[in-house]
Amino acid sequence: MNLFLALVSLFAGDTVLVLEPSATEVHWTLETVLHTVHGTFQLKSGIVHFDPATGKASGRLVVNAASGESGNESRDARMHKSILESARFPDIVFTPDHEDGAIPAQGSTTIQVHGTFQLRGVDHELTIPVQIAVDPGQVSASARFVVPYIRWGLKNPSTFVLRVSDHVDIELHSVGHISNGGSR
Repeated sequence: MNLFLALVSLFAGDTVLVLEPSATEVHWTLETVLHTVHGTFQLKSGIVHFDPATGKASGRLVVNAASGESGNESRDARMHKSILESARFPDIVFTPDHEDGAIPAQGSTTIQVHGTFQLRGVDHELTIPVQIAVDPGQVSASARFVVPYIRWGLKNPSTFVLRVSDHVDIELHSVGHISNGGSR
């Protein structure tokens, strides 16, 4: 909670959202011709601040690339070594720059968060629809989006026999704290 209070004082006019890594789930799904592969990643940190008057946003959501797992050790080793290069690029980062929509003091809404998604050290523009539910003392956020990893320059993991989709579906669910700095 101390980090949260420090952020509120730094960005007194902003709405500050601090996501709890331990209360965050990042799931990924990759379709193949034989079956669907499901996996997870771990959130390292997530702090976002919005200026409700302008829609400007900043902050970072940082996912530990090396935490990616699918339940199959050989597949995961290949993913980390050849596809994500997790040792060289340990973080997957989303940096918001603006949002469209208003975050209510209480209740639910969907906003569009635009920003930069950094994967393997390369920035990609992305807009993510985020469903937000605000209750006194906490906020829950959920998002679903597609990462076109082949188009973004990552290696295609398909083999002669096994063909995989050219994109990965991402689903995020998180709980955090929100404050409207000095604006309310």
